[in-house]
Amino acid sequence: MMCEVMPTISEGDSAGPPRGTSGVPNGSDQEANFEQLMVNMLDERDKLLESLRETQETLIQSQTKLQGALHERDVLQRQINAALPQVRNRSASGGRVGLWEGGEMVLLLFVVWNMILKWI
Repeated sequence: MMCEVMPTISEGDSAGPPRGTSGVPNGSDQEANFEQLMVNMLDERDKLLESLRETQETLIQSQTKLQGALHERDVLQRQINAALPQVRNRSASGGRVGLWEGGEMVLLLFVVWNMILKWI
C-alpha cells in the first residue's frame, strides 16, 4: 500500500492568509494554521496506523497459510518416505519387481500426484 505524502508547508507564501497591518500574521491566523497543521498530522497518523494494522493482519494470514502448507508438506513427505523403503527393500532382495507389483508404486505415484496438485 502506498503512503500519501502531505504537501510541504512553505514559509513566507505570498498567497497565504491575509496579514495584519504590519505584514506579520496576526495571532489568530497563526493559531488557525497551527491547528490545521496538527489536524493534518493526526489524520496522516491515523491513516498510517490503519495501514499498519492491515499489513499486520495480512502478515498473520500469510504466516498461518505457510504453517498449514508446511504441515501438509511434512505429512506428504512422511507418506513418501514410508512407501519408498518397501519398494527399495523388495527390489534389493533379488526378486524382480514389476512397476505396478504390490501396489507400492501406485501408492507412491498417488502421493506424489497429490503433492503436485496441492502446490499448483
